This record gives sequence, C-alpha cells and structure tokens, in this order.
Amino acid sequence: MSLKSSTKVSNNRYELEVEVDAKAFEEAVQAAYRRDVKKLNIPGFRPGKAPRNIIEKMYGKEFFYEKAVNIVYGDALEAAIDEFGKETVKDNIELDVVSVGAEGLVFKAEITTKPEVELEKYKGLEGKTKEVLVTEAQVEEELEKVRDRNGRIITVEDRAAQNGDTVVFDFEGSVDGELFEGGSAEDFSLVLGSGQFIPGFEEQIVGKNIDDEFDVNVTFPEDYQAEELAGKAAVFKINLHEIKSKELPELDDEFAKDVSEFDTLDEYKESIKTGLKEKAEKDAKDSFLANVQTALIEQLDADIPEAMYNNRIDTMLEEMAHDLSRQGLNLEMYLQYTGGTLESLRESFLPRAERQVKLRLALEKVAELENIQATDEEVETELGKLAEEYKMDIETVKKAVDVKSFTMEVKVEKAMKLVEETAVAVQGE
Repeated sequence: MSLKSSTKVSNNRYELEVEVDAKAFEEAVQAAYRRDVKKLNIPGFRPGKAPRNIIEKMYGKEFFYEKAVNIVYGDALEAAIDEFGKETVKDNIELDVVSVGAEGLVFKAEITTKPEVELEKYKGLEGKTKEVLVTEAQVEEELEKVRDRNGRIITVEDRAAQNGDTVVFDFEGSVDGELFEGGSAEDFSLVLGSGQFIPGFEEQIVGKNIDDEFDVNVTFPEDYQAEELAGKAAVFKINLHEIKSKELPELDDEFAKDVSEFDTLDEYKESIKTGLKEKAEKDAKDSFLANVQTALIEQLDADIPEAMYNNRIDTMLEEMAHDLSRQGLNLEMYLQYTGGTLESLRESFLPRAERQVKLRLALEKVAELENIQATDEEVETELGKLAEEYKMDIETVKKAVDVKSFTMEVKVEKAMKLVEETAVAVQGE
C-alpha cells in the first residue's frame, strides 16, 4: 500500500491517489470470501462450503471486490496519509475507485488538512486587568444574603400585605365572564413583588388583609404564551387566607456564632471581606487571561476549514449530552423542553467553537515556534491526574486515551503559560 500522488484541489483540500498492491488486495478479497461464504446457497454445496472459484465462476470474479475495497481502503488511506505527512482533519471522505482487479486496487480520496498558521506576535500581548477593590457595601450586601437565608417565616395578622410578603390565597380567573383553563387554584402561595404573575396582578394584592375577598383586574400581554388569552382583559376573584413574612435575625455576635466559625460579628465581616477579595482576584485573573487569549487569536492568520468548527461543535454536543444524561435527560428531550432544534443549538455553539479552534491553532503554533516539548514525566503526571479524577488506575487510562494527542495537550498548556507569563497587564474597566 502506497501513496501514488497528491494534488492540491483547494485550500486545505488534497486529492490523494492510493495504490494497494496485488498481494494485499488478494488478501482482502479472500477475507471478503470467508466472511460471506456462509450466507451463500450454492447448488451442490453445503452452506458455507462452496469454494471461492466456484462462486466467482457463477457470479464473476468481481463478486467480492466491493467488499474487499471496503475492507482494505481504511488502512490503505491511513498509510497514505502518514506518507503524505500533513495532519488531517476529520471530514467527509468520498472514495473514487480508479481501477480494481487481480493486479490490485487504485483509488482517489479527497482529504482535509489542518491549515498553515502564521502568528504575527505571541509574546508581550496586552491584556486588560481590573483593580481589585472590595467595599464595605459589598460586605454588607453579602451579610444581608446570609441573614435572609437564615430568616424565620412568621404569620402576619396585624397588618396588610406588602411587597416581600408571601401570601396564600384562592383565585378564579375569567375572561368575558367565562372561566378559562388553568385560571383557578386553591391555597396558592405567592411572594409579592416576585413577578411570578402577569403585570398588575401582584400590585393589587398589596394592601389587602387576611380574609379579604376582592377582584384583580388585569390584561394579558399581547405575546402571552396561551394565544387564546393574549391581549384579553381578565378578572380574578381572590380570597386571601394568609400573610407570611420573613423575620430576619439581628446582626450581632450571636448571629456570627450561629452562621460561621467566628465568635464576633467583626471577625465574620473580615472573613467575608477576605472571601470577596479572593473571588475578585480570581475573576480579575480569569478576565485578564481571557483578554490575553483574545489578543493571541487576533494575531492568528489561518484559512481554517469549516470541518474544524463542525468537529468542535460535535464534541460540545457530546459533552452536553453526557451532562444531560446525569440528570436523566437526553438531547432530544432537552430540545423538546426548550422548543429549539439541533440546527439552532449548533448555531448557538458556533461562536464558542470558533474561538476554541482558533485559540488551539495559535497555541500549537507557539509550541512549534518555541520548540516546546512534553517530557515523559509531565505526561505521566497529567495522566495520573486524569486517572485520579475518574477513579481509574493509570494503565487503564493510558489504554483509553491517545497518548500522542495527550502529549500535545501538555505542550499546549505550556504554550499558554508562556503567553500568559509574557503578557503585559494594562488597566481597563
């Protein structure tokens, strides 16, 4: 098996002419015969016992050729691509048989290759960074969140309902005097001000008292999901049963002891401030890194095949399907719930896929230009991390992953570290 010729047909597209010698093709024909002979009923022979020459005499010498081509072409094309020497991209491959017979097989196949990449610059890139500042107002806001989570629900009997209260009521809705489906409920619980109901509904409950019976008059929005109600005026008869409010704990040392490991409120506040600062620093670092990556992508000059974006989207869909399976869902169910299509989902993934592909190509080029290598120890360490993450022994992981691809992952990570360490931070918003 060998590469006879290669012809560039367009950017990143090459036509390879591949030859399979007579011996290799004969072995494939014999394999096709052994696989199919049991399915053939030849007069005078028991099933599976008819000699090959008898079958070929009846049906022609070409009888097994098509299946022999299918058997041999994958390995032949892979060997030819290795000889060709360019890294390919997974894409649709159409096989064109030039000649086939006892003398062997010759076929043509168009392949897609990774693009030639140029980088104008990759060191000293600028990335915007934000000043890390934690204010007392932020600390107080975080304290209020904790305070709210530790609030106690109490029943209110001495005042009217107000925003923030939870009210329990019966309602019965009608349009033009007729009750409509889904417009009635008993002992319904609603947080006033949450915006759960259509505009104007919750505001008319504010100010009402327990045991009040009253009407709420609203108009359904023009874009309401139930078309038969869209834009219609409705009346809801309300019977208010209960008003509940959240009683918040006092902000004092006892509160700090209850919700944290600290003995005083001041100590707890200081820990909150430290936590907020650490998060802000991480966010600033992540933002800086994202800006540097964007700057690197902007330095990239490459004619990227569409197949690379599609392959990345395929991987993203596989990852999404895996995550959904943990929730007992699949992609089809997800699309039904969201009202989307596979095409629209792929389209929504495209900008992220384009960024990831461009960044990867740029970093691979950095690794090439800097002659970055991945030592056996570094690869072993990363494989060990993967084994630990998936609770597998490292030898099993080595069998499951493509070590060559994994080695490139290590190189790419080292390239990203180089780009980041040489980048220049500039003050930004």
